[in-house]
Amino acid sequence: MKKFILILVLFAALALTACSDTQGQSRDSKTVSVMIYSEYIDPALLEDFEKKTGYKLKLELYEAQEEMLVKLQTSIAKKYDVIIASDVVIQQMIQFGLIAPLDTNKIPNRINVAPQFLGQAYDPTNAYSLPYLWGTTGILFRGDKVHTDSVSYSILFDGENTKGKFSLLNESRSMLSMALSAIGSNANSDKQEEINKAVDYILQVKRNPDFRGFESSVEGKNKVLSKENWAAIVFNGEAQAAINKDSSLQFVIPKEGSFMWVDAMLLSSRASNIEGAYAFMNYILDAQIGAQLAKYINYATPNKASLEVIDDEFKNNRVINPNEEEIKRMVFLTDLGNSTRFYDEAWNIVKRR
Repeated sequence: MKKFILILVLFAALALTACSDTQGQSRDSKTVSVMIYSEYIDPALLEDFEKKTGYKLKLELYEAQEEMLVKLQTSIAKKYDVIIASDVVIQQMIQFGLIAPLDTNKIPNRINVAPQFLGQAYDPTNAYSLPYLWGTTGILFRGDKVHTDSVSYSILFDGENTKGKFSLLNESRSMLSMALSAIGSNANSDKQEEINKAVDYILQVKRNPDFRGFESSVEGKNKVLSKENWAAIVFNGEAQAAINKDSSLQFVIPKEGSFMWVDAMLLSSRASNIEGAYAFMNYILDAQIGAQLAKYINYATPNKASLEVIDDEFKNNRVINPNEEEIKRMVFLTDLGNSTRFYDEAWNIVKRR
C-alpha cells in the first residue's frame, strides 16, 4: 500500500513537473534563448529583433568552446534554442546529440550565404548549420610598426624575443593547433608525436617569466589594451576592437600560419521555441542586419548580400578581412574523430604542468 501511495505521489510530482514545464514553455513562447560568445552581438539588435519578430532574445554567454560543451551536456534544466558554435566542434555536437537538423524552408534568407561557406567539412550537406560570422586567430601586440607578413610566433614563444607580459588563448584545440603551426606541423595533425612536440612547445612558453596564463580572447584583448600585458593570442574581431581604441596596437597572422574559423548558428536538440530559433537565424541572415552585425563586432561576414551594402573601408580592412597571402597561410580546423582524444590528453598535460 505504501508503495502504491509512493507511486501515486511520484506520478503526481511528474504531472506537476510536466505542467510546470508546459507553463514555462508557454511563458517562454515569445522568448528565444541563444547561447553565444560574450560580446558577440550588437545590443541594438536585441530590441530590433523583438520589434520585427515579436520574440525577445535571452542570451547565455560563454567564453570558450569547452565551457559551452560542458554547459550543454550538464545543464539539463536549461533549454537553449540557438547555439552559436565554432565549426571545429559541430561534428562532435552532432555525435553527442546536442543539435538537430534544420528545416531550411523556414529560413528563406539562407540564400544570402556566400557559396564558400556551404558544403564545408564541418557540415558537408548543410543540414545542421548556417554561418554567423567568420574570422581568424593571431597575435595582438604593442610596439614598433612591423611588416605584418614577417612576424613569427617566436616573438611570444622565444623568451629572448618577448618584450613584455603576454597570455595564450584558453581553448584547447585552438592553442594546440597554433603550437603545431609554430613548430612547422599541420594544424590538423593527428600524429601523436607531433602533438607531443606541440605540448612541449607550450610548456616551454609557460616557463617564460612573462607568461601570464591562458585567457579568453576578450580577456587577452582587454589586458593588452589596458597595457597590463604586451601581447596576447586573440581573435581578429577582438583585435580590431582594441585597435579602434589604440591605433598603436597591431594584429598579425604569424608567418608560420594559423587557422580560419566559422561560427555557425545551430538548432539545439532541446529547443523549446523552434519557430523562434528559425526567426532568429533568418533575421541574422538579412542583408542589412548581417552588415550591421559584422561592422559592430569587427568580424567578416559570410553573407554575400551584406557585402553589397558594407562600405569599402570595412571590406579593405586587413585585420577583419585577411588578404590572399594571409589566407594561404591559414587552414580551417577539421574534426579529427577518435584522434580528438590526443588533443584532450595533451591539453590536460598543458594545463596541469
